[in-house]
Amino acid sequence: MQQLEKKLTLKEFLAMPESDVTHELVKGEAVPKMSPKRFHSALQKTLLFIIDKWCQGKGEVYPEWAIALKRRGKDWVPVPDLTYISYQRLPTDVMEDEPCPVPPELAIEIISQGQRFGTLIEKATDYLEAGVLRVWVVDPHARSITVFYPDAPPRTYTKDMVITDSLFEGLELTPQQVFGEARLPEKD
Repeated sequence: MQQLEKKLTLKEFLAMPESDVTHELVKGEAVPKMSPKRFHSALQKTLLFIIDKWCQGKGEVYPEWAIALKRRGKDWVPVPDLTYISYQRLPTDVMEDEPCPVPPELAIEIISQGQRFGTLIEKATDYLEAGVLRVWVVDPHARSITVFYPDAPPRTYTKDMVITDSLFEGLELTPQQVFGEARLPEKD
C-alpha cells in the first residue's frame, strides 16, 4: 500500500529549525539547495558588490534571501543566489527576519556545477509569473548572463555586451567585467 507524504505548509516550512543546509519550499517539500563551490561564490560576491554599490539609497541586495511567492497557486519559497528589492516594494521600516514578503525586482540565479540551464529557464519563468520583474541566469561555463523579462523574450549577454535596464537606472555591467572581477579562469 502506497503512503501519501504530508506536504509542508508555508508556516511549517518557515518553522523548520535552521541548519547548515539551505532549503527551498517546492511543491510542499523542503528541497535542499546545492552547496555552492568557489567559482559560484566568487560570482555571487562580485555581483553583490556591483549591485550593492549601485543600489545605495534605492533598495537592498541580499545573498541567499528566501522569497515567499506563489507558484501555480501553491506556496513556493525559492532562495535565489541574489535578490534586489527597492524601497518602493519593501519600505525601510520593514524589519522582520523572515523571507522577503513581496516579489522583488530582481532574482539572480548562478548555474552551479551539475545544474542545467533548462532547469533554470523554468525557474526564471516561475519567478516572472510570481511577480518578480527580472531574472538573471548567470552561466559560468558559457560566461554569459541571460536576462528574463515578463513581457519580452530573454536576452543573453556575453563578452563586452553592456547590460542596462530602465528598471535599474544607472546600473551598467558586462559579463566580461563580472567574470573578470570574479577572477574566473578563461575558458579553453
